[in-house]
Amino acid sequence: MTPAQAPLLEIENLTVVYDGHDGGPAVSSVSHTVAPGEFVAVVGESGSGKSTTVQAALGILPATGRITSGRIRYDGTDVTGWSHRRLTRLRGAFVGYIPQDPSTGLNPVKRVGRQVTEAIRLHHRAGTDEVRAIALDRLTQAGLTDVETVYKRYPHELSGGMRQRVLIAIALANSPKLVVADEPTSALDVTVQKNILDRLATLREELRLGILFVTHDLGIAAERADRIVVMKDGRMVEEGTAAGVLENPSHPYTAELVRNDPALIARRLTPSTHIVSAPEQPAPDRSVLRLDSVSKYFSTSRTSNGPAAVAEVSLELRDRRTHAIVGESGAGKTTLARLAVGLETVSAGQVLIDDEVVSGPGTRYRRQAYRHIQYVYQDPFSSLNPKMSVKQIVLEPVQSFGLLSTRAEAVSRVSDLLDAVGLPGKFADRRPGELSGGQRQRVAIARALAVDPKIVVLDEAVSALDVLVQSRILQLLVDLQAAFGLAYLFITHDIGVVRLIADDISVMRGGRIVESGRAEDILTDPREEYTQQLMAAVPTTRYKEALR
Repeated sequence: MTPAQAPLLEIENLTVVYDGHDGGPAVSSVSHTVAPGEFVAVVGESGSGKSTTVQAALGILPATGRITSGRIRYDGTDVTGWSHRRLTRLRGAFVGYIPQDPSTGLNPVKRVGRQVTEAIRLHHRAGTDEVRAIALDRLTQAGLTDVETVYKRYPHELSGGMRQRVLIAIALANSPKLVVADEPTSALDVTVQKNILDRLATLREELRLGILFVTHDLGIAAERADRIVVMKDGRMVEEGTAAGVLENPSHPYTAELVRNDPALIARRLTPSTHIVSAPEQPAPDRSVLRLDSVSKYFSTSRTSNGPAAVAEVSLELRDRRTHAIVGESGAGKTTLARLAVGLETVSAGQVLIDDEVVSGPGTRYRRQAYRHIQYVYQDPFSSLNPKMSVKQIVLEPVQSFGLLSTRAEAVSRVSDLLDAVGLPGKFADRRPGELSGGQRQRVAIARALAVDPKIVVLDEAVSALDVLVQSRILQLLVDLQAAFGLAYLFITHDIGVVRLIADDISVMRGGRIVESGRAEDILTDPREEYTQQLMAAVPTTRYKEALR
């Protein structure tokens, strides 16, 4: 094969180890290629070796990581063992890199224009005016509008989707033939995610750009990729066309991914067969949480009533039901959740729990009422005290409300709660840093259940989790709802997840509810254009019917 015929990227039998890591290679004997104009998706859960493979290929492994065997070729040239300085000339000129997190991928104290022009100057000798013109062109190419204004702004002055487009512009700064994207849309709303993916698809078609796209979202891979590479525990377990991998997976792990990805399988979860449902209450359809014309204004330097984060929102959560609040970032979802649990004060309107007013202008704070409503945060790592053991974390709210009197009761309570969320008793003495993301979220749920609440508010509680972990947590929530008779207020931007668990849906935009109703009605026949746009942005696939 001559260099002109060679793949843009060829990874051959790559093995990577980390010094001091006793668990074996992080990547073992991995081989795959990317051709001009080809979109290759690498999928797998955290720890599967996806990002390590990309870092090795780009020469940006951490100091403790090293390639012990294998070859990396760009356009037929073997670059294995090249110095960092030599690889720097390759990165940007031949291959562009889009990192996962735009908040860390961009320098917060440099204007956007300077960051793009610096990337251009690394590989392009030109005057100031020409470099600026190239930078503006790349920003436009990345799908940004009003690029003159964007050029002058700092990253914090842009939305998450705009920052990600800036990273695309930097990756395209020197017209590379290949782009490597490492989870570039995982933190984005579905509509922004779709826009980014559409932009990459356009660039691929216009420039015959090769794309290596790392993701844990099989729905994206199904919809966008020509070929899919599946990784598990540092190894490739399957590779093939998107149609072949999804319709006829050859490895059990791939089949499990397909079965559990909400973007691919739209089905309502039901309680596990071993779950014994809580006895029915006399009025199972009663209201347990109600928000009546609730508004929240945040003060500014000029006025005590700034823009409304939440404006005249009314909704009702019924006993034992799941009410999903759906919308993009900035819609007011989290503020609404915090108002419901008393973490924010209401500027206007009222919050009622069991028809008792617990929050509103002039309303006296009723601490005991808030025992009945508990909160589970998006990021379990930051919401759990790293210095406390799991036992201490779970018991903290119980002790705060004075619900236990003896040590024996405390030990029994921790054991029961850990058992309820599927964690062995040995985890009681561990700290959050010793747990996986899924295990930490189970601890957070156990803490929420510790005071026997009627209502649990879940704020993007599964959005940071891999597909399989997410699936297990969602099933756990369904099981706990049946076993304890819980009502859930479920905050999310993921329509795929909503399909699995929601009874009712309210769609938020700009601090207001624009559509509300039964889940089946909104999911099958949304009335509002904004809801239709959210639905259309969910990764879908022409193979979905074959997967059912």
